Amino acid sequence: MPAERRASIRELSMDAYELELDVVQGCVNRGAGDGRWKVDGDTLDRWLAKHDGEEVVLILASLEDDRPLPPKTCRTCGTDYKGASCPRCRTARVRLRGR
Repeated sequence: MPAERRASIRELSMDAYELELDVVQGCVNRGAGDGRWKVDGDTLDRWLAKHDGEEVVLILASLEDDRPLPPKTCRTCGTDYKGASCPRCRTARVRLRGR
């Protein structure tokens, strides 16, 4: 997998953590005995049950995906970049927010 794609996925998951959202990471497999889908041994049923009846957005990103990221142009500063967000604007936000 290209390092840019992996970094973008990790950045997306960190953004979810910062929003205090539920994030699950690990190897996906189906249990041989019960046929349930699991991520690192934890069933997805239990994870999804916490949000029963709620409207949700479910994003699944494979760290094995080897497609290259398409280049983008920042709508704010015009910089060409690859990834989830413009690195120039991200640096400016961090600097201005004092983090």
